[in-house]
Amino acid sequence: MGFSSLSFLEKKFICGLVVVFLIMLPNAAAYDPLDPTGNITIKWDVVSWTADGYVAAVTMSNFQMYRSIVSPGWTLGWQWAKKEVIWSMVGAQTTEQGDCSKFKGNVPHCCMRKPIVVDLLPGVPYNQQFSNCCRGGIVSAWGQDPAGSVSAFQVSVGLAGTSNKTVKLPMNFTLLGPGLGYTCGPAKIVPSTVYLTPDHRRKTQALMTWNVTCTYSQFLASRNPSCCVSFSSFYNQTITPCPKCACGCQNKNNCVVSDSKQSHKAGINTPRKDNAPLLQCTHHMCPIRVHWHVKLNYKDYWRVKIAITNFNYRMNYTQWTLVAQHPNLNSVTQVFSFDYKPLVPYEAINDTGMFFGMKFYNDLLMEAGPQGNVQSEVLLRKNKDTFTFKHGWAFPRKVYFNGDECLLPPPDTYPFLPSSARVHRGVISKMVVPALLFLLII
Repeated sequence: MGFSSLSFLEKKFICGLVVVFLIMLPNAAAYDPLDPTGNITIKWDVVSWTADGYVAAVTMSNFQMYRSIVSPGWTLGWQWAKKEVIWSMVGAQTTEQGDCSKFKGNVPHCCMRKPIVVDLLPGVPYNQQFSNCCRGGIVSAWGQDPAGSVSAFQVSVGLAGTSNKTVKLPMNFTLLGPGLGYTCGPAKIVPSTVYLTPDHRRKTQALMTWNVTCTYSQFLASRNPSCCVSFSSFYNQTITPCPKCACGCQNKNNCVVSDSKQSHKAGINTPRKDNAPLLQCTHHMCPIRVHWHVKLNYKDYWRVKIAITNFNYRMNYTQWTLVAQHPNLNSVTQVFSFDYKPLVPYEAINDTGMFFGMKFYNDLLMEAGPQGNVQSEVLLRKNKDTFTFKHGWAFPRKVYFNGDECLLPPPDTYPFLPSSARVHRGVISKMVVPALLFLLII
């Protein structure tokens, strides 16, 4: 029975379901089960009133456990409710001034109805700095570096309300971090922020406070994944590669062959303003590949090697993060070259952990090339009730790089565990050969 044979009411019902599904899809994708409360909150604190407006401290707090904002940094935009202007800014700047020709004498910093604001670069003069500013828009993940997960600036707004009752909240907030993916809700008035004086003996508070909450959706950021995962193991010679065109093959005709003349060309690592990647030619065409290798098996422990490779010639990753979900991560004994932090969004389940680089050692993943990889090994204690090498149990269930979920190979392609007979003979042969050599030496 085709769609055309349905009654009008049935067609209307089906169309209604499709509309509801399309509306809910982006919102559903914005929910991250491994970080259910993660968001970026932008707080506006009015600290003083002026003759024609107010001065506000704007604080951007990244409450995401493993998703940071990398170079070239955040870009914040909004729309004024009336005809407000920005007289001055400290710790940030707008990308355009707009038409301020109607002002005589003092000219505003920005007269745009929809201003676009970016962070200042490191090294600006001291009188242009504000607390937690001037890092080029780079904001760390809360779980990795709480002190670096905040960015702030001060803005003086004119032609605006001069009291709690006359101020009109900005609207239609947008956030790029640095690309697409964030959706911001409306500004909401909240209880005024309370401050403590340096000696902690007196409390002061903002004259007015409103918050804007922005959530991330990988579905909105890109239609294709940005990373993939490959597997290998000591008990099988098969290497399971990333799926073909795992991240889409739209860049296949503009990729660079490894060790070619073009890969050594001057300026190949220069980023573009639009952040367009320049990838090394691979079958998966992903900027990032994560390789999980089951390396060794001991009586009470087992060992995994993790390698992250960058195939993008125009991007290095500062303060990168890698999240893995595996049931044995509740018994991590030692991580050798990365920092590690368990992620426990649900208290009863401890199967997720975050790996990240050691500061000033390997927290920078370089561009594609000989230095474009980082690696570490992880020692895990076996849980005798659940541990097995069968059915791909030793490989992760989910992998995220910099907050984006990576594409895993199909389960039926995982390196399989040989039959017990073959394993038994292999183990015996490995034991017999050293024993015979030892006897010959004696």
